[in-house]
Amino acid sequence: MELHFNEDGLVPVVVQDQKTKDVLMVAYANDEAVSLTQETGFAHYFSRSRQRIWKKGEESGHLQHVHRILVDCDEDCLLYLVDQEGAACHMGYRSCFFRTIDDEQILQKVFNPDKVYANKE
Repeated sequence: MELHFNEDGLVPVVVQDQKTKDVLMVAYANDEAVSLTQETGFAHYFSRSRQRIWKKGEESGHLQHVHRILVDCDEDCLLYLVDQEGAACHMGYRSCFFRTIDDEQILQKVFNPDKVYANKE
């Protein structure tokens, strides 16, 4: 099996809580980030805005322990089944999918991002 990365060398990654099956977030990974995830057991992604690899939780401490990596039928998308420490969303919610399309908030914040990322550049 060979992953098919897009023209930017990235593959989308859907992140799902292995126990609750809640979708926590969607991110992108390059080949190196996928390899680091496999080697360490912790989720690594490629930040398109910062143009670098990052380990989920490196600033917040809200790590993702990856239990299984699934590949879709076209080999161009991954699904990480994880145990999430704390919250997945940088805005303070357990899941990045905390509101409806009509802007109804359906989750409560787990942490205050202003405090967690206070020292962020």
